[in-house]
This record gives sequence, structure tokens and C-alpha cells, in this order.
Amino acid sequence: MNQPIHKDAGAENTAMEAVERHHASMLKRLTALVAALTHSVEVRDSVAEHDAHEVLLEWCENDLVPHALAEEGPLYGGPRGSAEGKLLVEGMLAEHQVIVGLVEEFRSAKGVAAAVAAGAIQRIFALHLDKENHLLMPFVAASPDMSLAAAVEGLHELVGEAHIRRT
Repeated sequence: MNQPIHKDAGAENTAMEAVERHHASMLKRLTALVAALTHSVEVRDSVAEHDAHEVLLEWCENDLVPHALAEEGPLYGGPRGSAEGKLLVEGMLAEHQVIVGLVEEFRSAKGVAAAVAAGAIQRIFALHLDKENHLLMPFVAASPDMSLAAAVEGLHELVGEAHIRRT
């Protein structure tokens, strides 16, 4: 981590924008799924609640958790190895553990407990994305010995399918 690397500022910016767009899309989808579940609980529609629970759980298993795991390698590796980024990354890894724990709690929760767990997932994920967007990614992009573009290259879990198809 002590050798400066050659990197393209435009590629760094493009990568940051792609990840931020993907984060916004994920949070929008999560918010809609949580709202559907919460509404079905509020109106006591057990069929809609069951369906909303299944859709949200599937999204968490297929999108949210794989996204978190994909970050832990290439995106977190560089900053975790630096004195300046280590504590931030450790905190973000702890948030991943909380998110996974909440998904497990949500898996068997019903009614109000399911809505509470879903809301907790949504709030911690929103906070986590804010840290990535405003602290971690700018740190990586500005670091002379790390490249955000290289860290997320080809990882649809981090940048979304649309970015992968365009590049």
C-alpha cells in the first residue's frame, strides 16, 4: 500500500457514480418491499403479509447479502490494509454482521416482529450505504495507492447490471 498507482480520474468518478446509482436503486427497492410488508401487517392481511415476507426475504438473500459479501473483498481490502481506513472498514464489516443477523431474525418473524425486523434492515442498510458513498469510496478514489474502478470492475453486485453492460 505504499506504492502510488497510475489511475484514471474519470474511471474513478465513473465507478463511484455507478456504485452510488446501484446503492440508490437497492435502497429504493428495499424501501418499497418494507413498505409493502408493513402495510400488509397494519391492515392485517395475512395473505399479503406472507407474500411480502417471501419477496423481501428472497431479495435479501439474492441481492442484499451477496452485495455485502462482494464488498468485503475488493472494495474493503485496500482501505482495511491502510492505517487511515482500517477502523472505518472494521465498523462497516460489523454492520454487515448486523444486517445478516437481522435477515436471519426476519426469516422466522411474523406480523409486527417481521415489520420491525424489516424496518431495522432498511435503516441500518441506509446508514451503511451513506458511509460507503460519503466516506469509504471517496477515500479509496482519492488514495494514491488504491483504485475504486479496479476494486469494483466487473462486480455486478457492487455496480449493478446496467453498468456492467455499458462498459
